[in-house]
Amino acid sequence: MLPTPKFHHLHLNSADPDAALGFYARQFASTARGLWGGFPALKSPNDVMVLFTKVDRPPTREPQSAIWHFGWHVTHSRRSLEAYKTRPEVELLPLYTSDEGAAVLISSDTWPGQGGVLGLTRDQIAEAREKGTRPAGGGGFAYMRGPDDALVEYAGDHPAERFNHVHLYQEHPLCAQLWYEKHLNARPRSGWSGAAVTEADCGVPRGPDRTWPALNREGMFRSPRAGVEFGDVALIWYANQSDTPLVSSRGQLQDHVALSVGDLDAWVEKLRGEGVTFLEGPYRLGDTRAVMIEGPSREALELVEVR
Repeated sequence: MLPTPKFHHLHLNSADPDAALGFYARQFASTARGLWGGFPALKSPNDVMVLFTKVDRPPTREPQSAIWHFGWHVTHSRRSLEAYKTRPEVELLPLYTSDEGAAVLISSDTWPGQGGVLGLTRDQIAEAREKGTRPAGGGGFAYMRGPDDALVEYAGDHPAERFNHVHLYQEHPLCAQLWYEKHLNARPRSGWSGAAVTEADCGVPRGPDRTWPALNREGMFRSPRAGVEFGDVALIWYANQSDTPLVSSRGQLQDHVALSVGDLDAWVEKLRGEGVTFLEGPYRLGDTRAVMIEGPSREALELVEVR
């Protein structure tokens, strides 16, 4: 079996990469500006990057692709929140606590989730109110609007600040996990357990109940969920939130996710033999080579050769 790839970078399209780089470097002090492969790069201390391609018009996030948002671990989410409140360039996004319209700026200021799920259903919220359940306080997850209308999560409290995840939607999250395990030798998300599924029964329907807190007032579906890890960066999936099929990520704000491999030719042979869809390549990328493949919900995945 070929070694599991590592997370290499998230590639964004931006109308002004220099301004975007400056914004992220100011909000996440552990990052550094640089170049990689001819692209402007934001470098995280865990040896992963966000790369930028300049485009002539503001990139879009609609229609919805599989790639939803990306985020950082921070050492103290509440201190980060208080700092961001003082910065005019930062737009903090509300997390709605029910469909009644009340909202908070950090998840730990509302009712805690249950059973490992980050939100509560309408019935669970009613029960929490009846019991007088109080917010947990402390660290939580929160969001800001980034350059080019990017959705950026920060969460804590963690030992060190670093880029740590890309959050995606999948048409069938459990099938997507099997796809990544089979084709990319990915390891399942640490600490997540559930009933074993196969390709024959992984198409679990989206759960019927919306949950809160959520970025949209009507709540979000959080079941089923799944995920994998490449190095210390996670790809985390929820089900497609609408009934409209997810579109290709190419050309959108969040263009593709890139993973590093040691022997690109061996990976090309493996993936072609398994019937994986190739979008481009192999092609030159800076002083190395890469290919672009397509994931199970049309997310673009770049494999970059790093020896």
